[in-house]
Amino acid sequence: MRPGLVHDRRSLSGLLALCWLVLIVYASLYPFTAWRLPPGAGLTDVLRLPWPRWLPGFDAWSNLLGYLPLGLLLGFATLRARRPWWAPLVVGTLAAAGLSYGMELLQQFVPRRVPSAHDWLLNTGGGLLGALLAVALDALGWPTRWRWLHDRWLQRGGSGATTLLLLWPVGLLFPSPLPFGLGQVGGRLRELALDGLDGVSWAQPLTLWLETSEVFEPASAVVETVVAVLGLLAPCLLAYAASAPSWRRAILGLGVPAVAITAATLSTALNFGPEHAFAWRTPTVDSALVTSTGLGLALVWVGPRLASSLALIALTGLVLLVHLAPADPYFAQSLQAWEQGRFIRFHGLAQWVGWLWPYLAIGWLLAAPGRSR
Repeated sequence: MRPGLVHDRRSLSGLLALCWLVLIVYASLYPFTAWRLPPGAGLTDVLRLPWPRWLPGFDAWSNLLGYLPLGLLLGFATLRARRPWWAPLVVGTLAAAGLSYGMELLQQFVPRRVPSAHDWLLNTGGGLLGALLAVALDALGWPTRWRWLHDRWLQRGGSGATTLLLLWPVGLLFPSPLPFGLGQVGGRLRELALDGLDGVSWAQPLTLWLETSEVFEPASAVVETVVAVLGLLAPCLLAYAASAPSWRRAILGLGVPAVAITAATLSTALNFGPEHAFAWRTPTVDSALVTSTGLGLALVWVGPRLASSLALIALTGLVLLVHLAPADPYFAQSLQAWEQGRFIRFHGLAQWVGWLWPYLAIGWLLAAPGRSR
């Protein structure tokens, strides 16, 4: 075994590569409705990828960088299987080329999507660059350093806590009804119920109740503050539950509001313009940031079991409040602007993460007492 490589059964390189592959498929084939056969296209026309007439800069970068993590993760997974140094280059390149070609072919059936040989070349190049990066990082010993740092900072949490903490800012990229209020699935469940009960005569009272039970008015400042504090405190306590009491927790506690500020600013700037990057800031949100940071620092020395219990309380309160709070009348406008922006193909990922993150965190915390060390 080469010194720069960590062969750990807990490694999630292959699983993360599979997750990234699913993300690529989602982004490539969105939306999943109104698919149609290409009019007047023969078999050779379908199999041949045309060269585009113009090359947009943003799409070029997104196609190159979108496949880079796939090549990187497949490279780490291949190296972990004790393959020669050149094997990750072959695996990463061929996997990216094959997946990209399949996605480009299927995009001919997706409305408003145009297959392109230029995109295929960029996707393949991204997979190759990711594989080259995996080989270079392995030669520098970065996987070993990562495992060492991980064991020192989150030695009790394993890969599950790390994955949840990495997913949390992704969920913040999608607009939420209340600041940092993840887990609000009630609106979508209401829509699904109304669609399923449409035209059902015996369900008219239930349909009427679903249509009239949602109140559109601003939430009170108290509710908004409590939701923001709980939303910021939950990942902090989750990190504490995965670590032993030490000075490192103070850095984790300060890192949570820093990541939240960065994610909220990035989401607002990308979708409403740089001039509105800090439009999400209000006196209520600012006070919630200060309060949650103070509470996080005050709980630095609590034990992991108590931190886990407090995290469960915070997550449960967060989920209850975001569903009991009235809908913001400006939330629909923000959501519409977000979904019509240039990141329309990726908004679904952030939306699903924002919906599911609190429930995944609750599941991890409930399983923590029985998890083997």
